[in-house]
Amino acid sequence: MKRILTTIVLSALITSANSYACTNLIVTNGASARGYNMVSYSADSHTRYGVLVHYPAAVYPKGSMLKVYEWGKDRYLGEITQVEKTYSVIGNMNEHQVVIGESTWGGVESQYDPEGIVDYGSLMYIALQRAKTAREAIEVITSLANKYGYASTGESISVADKNEAWILEIIGKAPKKVNGVNVNKGAVWVAVRIPDGYISGHANQARITTFPKNDPANCLYSKDVITHAREQGLYRGGDEEFSFADTYGPADAATIRGCDARVWSFFNKHSSEDMSKYLDYALGKNIKNRMPLYVKAKSKLSLKEVADMMRDHYEGTAMDMTQDIGAGGNALPYRWRPMGFKADGKDYLNERAIATQQTGFWFVGECRPDVPDEIGGIFWFGVDDAATSPLTPVYTSSKEISYHYALGNGSMLEYSPESMFWATNRIAQFAYLRYNHIGAEVRSVIDKHENQKIEETKAIDMAAKEMLKNSPAMVRDFITSYSVSAADALFRQWKKLDEYLLVKFMDGNTKKQNEDGSFKNNGHTTKIPPAPDFPGYTELWKKAVKESAGERLSL
Repeated sequence: MKRILTTIVLSALITSANSYACTNLIVTNGASARGYNMVSYSADSHTRYGVLVHYPAAVYPKGSMLKVYEWGKDRYLGEITQVEKTYSVIGNMNEHQVVIGESTWGGVESQYDPEGIVDYGSLMYIALQRAKTAREAIEVITSLANKYGYASTGESISVADKNEAWILEIIGKAPKKVNGVNVNKGAVWVAVRIPDGYISGHANQARITTFPKNDPANCLYSKDVITHAREQGLYRGGDEEFSFADTYGPADAATIRGCDARVWSFFNKHSSEDMSKYLDYALGKNIKNRMPLYVKAKSKLSLKEVADMMRDHYEGTAMDMTQDIGAGGNALPYRWRPMGFKADGKDYLNERAIATQQTGFWFVGECRPDVPDEIGGIFWFGVDDAATSPLTPVYTSSKEISYHYALGNGSMLEYSPESMFWATNRIAQFAYLRYNHIGAEVRSVIDKHENQKIEETKAIDMAAKEMLKNSPAMVRDFITSYSVSAADALFRQWKKLDEYLLVKFMDGNTKKQNEDGSFKNNGHTTKIPPAPDFPGYTELWKKAVKESAGERLSL
């Protein structure tokens, strides 16, 4: 057996400050309250600056070339042939309502090609510019990887359109030089369609095990996915028993606990079957008790439920991050990196929930079969930690995006007072200090905002549909104006919220308020407040401090 690259995932979980550790959730039309395929994604990296990208549709002269730079690193990889016409892309969703997300799992080390020209991130955005359907996107990704060489490690990629939702898992072929030429250029891969009425997800762990070999309506794969594994000495069994995940991306207890456990949490909340039977797997105690790739939803999920699932910290489960002293005195469901630590000579590992502090950006994409592409899907977009970050609706046929979310407005090394990423981070950092007080208030503002926007977009849809009948040339300007103005207004709201929270919660106390939200001032004409509330700490924290301090603090 070749040496395994599980260390890529494990080191990303435990030690790396530059890791790309992401979560995708997939909801099919039949599992959705509004009949829309939905894909959510969080781009989780300690170095990724959260912005909304926009690639306008374009026409290129025949023979044009496209320079490829590795996503997130800007390392020049090479050139590929450009197509003559590309589609408009907003974030990770295009004007034909194709949406793509990903999570990295690394995999077998020998499968990495250092001479590859197309990396997974570039492939995602190239596919969005070239594909009208999920199947076309899969074809673009895999054919380009085979033609130019795949420049990344193992990836799970969510791909959905208005009718279908898929998981594509891909890893490079082991390079093999003959007369100085790599005869193994390309990738091995398998793609599985998620059945209608079901939900799925992936989180930095390969998920596709065995798969049907003669069902092209629901499963696609590279012709050499099994034979290549045999050639590399990675697999010796029969075709029917071949497991893509176990062969190319084997996991251990630590990767399951830090990765697949996030998918378990999603299933645990929304699956029609009892997921407690897989708890020992999610905890990394019984790695052979693997969860299924997808499960039937127990009820139809709303957009808000999917968005809120991206804010999950294992609340109410055996991995609830607020239930040990690591949460401090204010029930903080976060653990700063590194995840692993040693105490009394023994190794321990903190949980890694879906919601995490290092998120650069996140989204929920709605692919809407009852809405014409001229109006488009809705790309609900947020920056920074999903738990303290509001989503803003962006119609995918928009011609522009808000400046407050745009590339070039600040960076990870340059603060910008006009950047939504920095505005959201300011609030998040404050909320982390007293999460059960400040974080709860931020969440209440988020909920009110998102519920309002969900209702508001229904009205925008109706107006846009009428406009499409009577003034079709005006539709894209109309939805662009709405998308940009909604994002701009949210930025202004978040700036004011930052100031309000500081006034209310400074110095560990909480100022009293009137029913209208204004701060009490004891009836004086001057702004002198009454004594504030002192909410204190959780009972868990008090007991832990008592045990630690002993009699020193007793009266």
